[in-house]
Amino acid sequence: MPDADRHPLLSTLPPNHAQTRRALWMLLALAVAMAATVPAATLPVPGSGPFVPAYATALLVSDLLTAVLLYALTAVQRSRAVLALAAGYLFCGLTVLPWALTFPGAFSATGLLDVGLQGTATIAATRRLGFPVFALAYALLDDDGPGIADIGRAILGSVLATIAVVAGTTAFAVWDDDWLPRFMIDRQHTTPLWDLVPGLAALLSVVGALLVWRRRRSVLGLWVVIALAAWFVESVLLGFVSAGRLSVGWWAGRLYGLLSASVVLAALLSETMALYGRLVRSIAAERRSREARLTTMEALSASIAHEVNQPLASMVASASAGLRWLDRSRPDLEETRTALRRIVDDGHRAGRVVTGVRTAFRKGSRDRETVDLNALVHEALGQCSAELRVNRIEVRTELDPALAPVTGNPAQLQQVLCNLIANAVDAMDAVTHGPRILRLRTEAPEGGGAVVVVEDTGVGLDPVHQDRLFEPFFTTKPHGMGLGLLICRSIVEAHGGRLSMAGRLPQGAVCRILLPPG
Repeated sequence: MPDADRHPLLSTLPPNHAQTRRALWMLLALAVAMAATVPAATLPVPGSGPFVPAYATALLVSDLLTAVLLYALTAVQRSRAVLALAAGYLFCGLTVLPWALTFPGAFSATGLLDVGLQGTATIAATRRLGFPVFALAYALLDDDGPGIADIGRAILGSVLATIAVVAGTTAFAVWDDDWLPRFMIDRQHTTPLWDLVPGLAALLSVVGALLVWRRRRSVLGLWVVIALAAWFVESVLLGFVSAGRLSVGWWAGRLYGLLSASVVLAALLSETMALYGRLVRSIAAERRSREARLTTMEALSASIAHEVNQPLASMVASASAGLRWLDRSRPDLEETRTALRRIVDDGHRAGRVVTGVRTAFRKGSRDRETVDLNALVHEALGQCSAELRVNRIEVRTELDPALAPVTGNPAQLQQVLCNLIANAVDAMDAVTHGPRILRLRTEAPEGGGAVVVVEDTGVGLDPVHQDRLFEPFFTTKPHGMGLGLLICRSIVEAHGGRLSMAGRLPQGAVCRILLPPG
């Protein structure tokens, strides 16, 4: 039904192998326990009458809690089948009250309601046959169509109808003993007529269990089968094995009845908590995913600003230089043209940066081509030549002429090199004594591919910050944004490579880019 597809409910989820295996072990345990009870079933348990109220209280609490949980499940799923099962547990729970109040020896010698000989047995017979009948209704009701339209009214009607049936049965049982079936010979022993009740209850339990197993292959249905099996064992012990009330077989059957009442409750509680745990984990995962998407969007927008800032600054510097050349008494048109060309080149560079950043955050490998890393190093140095000259940095290159080409996006890889060169320039800007040397070298590792190494003689890396270098928005620069290295690593990893940074002795830092073979 439609609701079953939308809600991961116990009444719709199919049981997994572990749940089915546990259910089979419980069935086996029931059979073994029943067999172990038979030899001593006829032995009396004298003085055990006062324990009946405690047993009835446990049964009442278990049945009513199960009914409440099943009604809550019905409110979500709007299932007629689950509604019938909830009414069954409510019926069993409510009939415990008059049964315990009329049971001889529980509260008084003749019971608090002081009914005749047949009253307690009549209530017990009604309860004995009632649960498997409700379980059969659970198995047979069809939930393939639309759910219950007015679920609140349906649940209220079910509760009131069940209360009315229990009240009517109780009134009939206590009104006049002469009208009741002759189930009891005396306070302890039953008539042959009583044997029909547990026999019919056992038959209904078997039929109900088979139908539930066949038609309702769900977690809830699995535990209803266990409950019906326990009900079957209880019926057999009470009707055919025990020696009447308060014998070993009678008490064993009652304990199986308590198990029958508790197994669905335990399943509902445990599976509900498991579902709740999965829901909490799912919500937490969704929240983390949403936060990650927001962080990515922030990183993307901030990284575009970060990366475009360099070509914009160069364009401003070139434009200022061009204006100065034009403001001379005799304007130098050739220098002005050179400045304008630099502006055009920086404009194209900014466009490539934006495209590269956008592509870096996509999945897959678009715009890939064969890349000569040695030529790319020269192009990156040409892009950063102005900054290198201004900061009086000596550039040394050691490029392997036999380096094999790699496959990648040249704009993105050039962006990585420009970022690393810019970081090296910033690191050496604080060096007042000693050489300022930027060394770039390429080499071919033994496993294939290519390596680009960028070394500087700057201030080096603080070991405290070593593990945070690639965190978003972490920076040691006064005006940094903390995105350059993050973008570089994202680009390199998108190419199947690896980016690492380490300190350099006696000072400076070494950045190593490893790219796979093309």
